[in-house]
Amino acid sequence: MEQYSGKSICQGIAIGRIRIYSKEERLVKRNKVEDVKGEVARYRLATQTAIKELKDLRELAAKEVGEANADIFEVHAMMLEDGDYIDSVENIITTQETNAEYAVAITGDNFYTMFSTMEDEYFKARAIDVKDISERVIAILSNKTTGSDIGDEPIILVAEDLTPSETVQMDKDKLLAFSTLKGSKNSHTAILARTMNIPAIIGIPMNKEWDGQMAIVDGFTGTLTINPNQDMLDHLKVKQQEGIKNRELLQEMKGKEDITLDGRKVKLYANIGGLSDLPIVQKNDAKGIGLFRSEFLYLENDHLPTEEEQLKVYKSVLEIMAGKKVIVRTMDIGADKQVDYLNLEKEDNPALGYRAIRICLDQKDIFKTQLRALFRASIYGNLSIMYPMIISLEEVHKIKQVVNEVKKELTEQGFPFVEVEHGIMIETPAAVIMSAELAEEVDFFSIGTNDLTQYTLAIDRQNSKLEPFYNPHHPAIFRMIKMVVDNAHQNNCWVGICGELGADLSFTDTFLQMGVDELSVSPNSILPIRKKIREFSIKNLD
Repeated sequence: MEQYSGKSICQGIAIGRIRIYSKEERLVKRNKVEDVKGEVARYRLATQTAIKELKDLRELAAKEVGEANADIFEVHAMMLEDGDYIDSVENIITTQETNAEYAVAITGDNFYTMFSTMEDEYFKARAIDVKDISERVIAILSNKTTGSDIGDEPIILVAEDLTPSETVQMDKDKLLAFSTLKGSKNSHTAILARTMNIPAIIGIPMNKEWDGQMAIVDGFTGTLTINPNQDMLDHLKVKQQEGIKNRELLQEMKGKEDITLDGRKVKLYANIGGLSDLPIVQKNDAKGIGLFRSEFLYLENDHLPTEEEQLKVYKSVLEIMAGKKVIVRTMDIGADKQVDYLNLEKEDNPALGYRAIRICLDQKDIFKTQLRALFRASIYGNLSIMYPMIISLEEVHKIKQVVNEVKKELTEQGFPFVEVEHGIMIETPAAVIMSAELAEEVDFFSIGTNDLTQYTLAIDRQNSKLEPFYNPHHPAIFRMIKMVVDNAHQNNCWVGICGELGADLSFTDTFLQMGVDELSVSPNSILPIRKKIREFSIKNLD
């Protein structure tokens, strides 16, 4: 028996045989070509085929893991259309009179090296994406498949690394768990694993001799055990069955109220990225949408979504939710969420740059288009609007001015609408400090703990080197949350939490004790948190 320790990225226990997943090494040969124009045309056709594949893959991913997690494939398609990448490939073909496969391979290697040596962690992460798209185009040019066949039997997959496209294409009924050497808790593959509820660990080396051997992945402790003895098998089988039984018990939570033992009602809502996430929301019986990330309407288009295009989506969400609360966050573009058609300048520190409400207040036409669509949709359900990255009273006053302009225009044009609640995200230390004054101006707060932690600790949460220092449980974060809740309640403003910390069951009691009114989490977290809420009582804490 051998045991290896890594990091858990998705809890759960899997018992089964190992399948070593070795990627095919593509040896790309350099061949001289006579017809360079024809070779360029062949490359362009392969690129269009790759974009079509990525579009199909995105649709598959959206059905399985939701719009928000599927958009990585939209990013891959955009990278294939990047002018610098295309120019490099076509220049190599024409000047070196070489085959397209070789030109793509060289370009991919050059861009991979360039990105991987950058200090900025966001751009460093793009190195893997460039490698992924290059391999896809080469496979098409070489008439080879890009699938991820893992066989017919349920297996534990062990690999050096897995790309998002490989993970999504694998048969989930056959994938018991996976263990990889590379990766991080915040990687796209890790997020997909958590969404698909597949036990997964990272930081474990790959040994080809393990292929076919019995193993256990313990996603609770982050360990991989090869050839476990009978005592360990018996123990973890019991633990595994307990996990299955607990999931079955959680189904009993469906249809029940989100209310504590001492009678306090709590709003328990879900976070979504688009329409395709709604079946998961309904399956887990969320009582509303606490965060609709509207930026995905912008990310999935090659143009600014029109008023009518946005209206159609907002109307559908409100109708499907049938009177339940739907909180739409206005466009949160910028930082790691970029769209080419806005022609935003590259920034040294985009997380602290031109993003979210700053873009909206600077480019009011974009903002007013979204607000018009939202207000026109308001007659179809229970809508609230939330504004991100607020740091001052002046911003709230400017938002109110734009809102009033939009309402006046709609009235003059004969478009019906209803009054809605307006809220802001508390995700900067400035907003925390100003929360008493801000609470006088809005109906609700939603605390975005992911960004609040990042900005408070001065740590880039996407930088894997800083993981040992990134502590979302830092006492300063909880003191800030308590300050926000107290200031809000003194001014008749309700408070929710929509960051990942809100789904941490070990802190549900803490948030309820603080007086948090709402928790907005991923759909899969709804039922476990409902159970915690229904077991909570202030008296039990004494």
